[in-house]
Amino acid sequence: MRRGENPNVLKIQGVYKGRALGDRSDIRMGLVMEYMERGSLADLQLSLNGPPPWPLAFRIIHQIALGMNFLHQLSPPLLHLDLKPSNVLLDDSLNAKLTDFGLAKVAKSSSKRIDKDDEGAAGTTSYMPPEAFYPSKYVPAFSSDVYSYGILLWSVVTGKQPYPILPNYSSLVRFRVQEGDRPDLTSLDSSQANGLGDLIDLMTRCWDSDPKSRPIFMECIGITKDVYELHKQDVPDAVCAILKHLDNKGKNRSSSPYTNPQTNSGMKLHNDPTEKRPMQEMGPLPTANGAGSFAHSNSPALPGLYCKPAARAPPPNAQRQYSAP
Repeated sequence: MRRGENPNVLKIQGVYKGRALGDRSDIRMGLVMEYMERGSLADLQLSLNGPPPWPLAFRIIHQIALGMNFLHQLSPPLLHLDLKPSNVLLDDSLNAKLTDFGLAKVAKSSSKRIDKDDEGAAGTTSYMPPEAFYPSKYVPAFSSDVYSYGILLWSVVTGKQPYPILPNYSSLVRFRVQEGDRPDLTSLDSSQANGLGDLIDLMTRCWDSDPKSRPIFMECIGITKDVYELHKQDVPDAVCAILKHLDNKGKNRSSSPYTNPQTNSGMKLHNDPTEKRPMQEMGPLPTANGAGSFAHSNSPALPGLYCKPAARAPPPNAQRQYSAP
């Protein structure tokens, strides 16, 4: 993460050595990470009871693709391997940044795969590609992250978790995904927004059962940029509306839920039992050195607030956290 910086990847601010507040255990080391005022994308989905307005959703989708392309273009490339809403953090202007590289792997050759010896935990069940459910044969690759991005793309535009929570959830998802099941597309109407049809096509390509048929992130960016550009002029109003909703909700816990004008209804998220709290400011020390080679000056990040938010306390899950290496 120090091998070059990107506006859509969480920034390392320094190294920490000591004890976390109230911790009497041995001295530990960790990383001080950039503070993200608005928590995670998963938090936003819960607060909105569904997806964000289309302009903001399309910007988030594009920014995630930019961040992932940056990681894959590093030398050597870096695979995330746990891409999901709780690992996408939001700043005070709701710009998206990737975090939680606890499962990240360094690709050690130009084969776009990592060494077999580096296999480990594969990620979150509902975002894992079908080939990951064969651990004896699975070698994480660029296509692994692309599959997760396809599922995440669906989650962003629907505001839902990919699969309903059922008894034996993890085992059932593993079985059904291997059989070719994917998140339900019937609730998505391509006529709801310009460019949505292109994103629906993209997500289905990303979650193709054949890893070789999935696009690379450079190709994804070409599509997500075109869709984002169609709605770019409406992003400030969308961000302003969401910030006002979040601030009002923070002041008044009993305030009415956000009504999304694009759906006129909210959609309740299920709690994924495989989810964990995102690392925000502390994490394990990096082990790889190198310099990033991908130019990232074209990020659609828009600095500054679009409207003045009400005074508020930071959300509980946006507080500084410590994670031992």
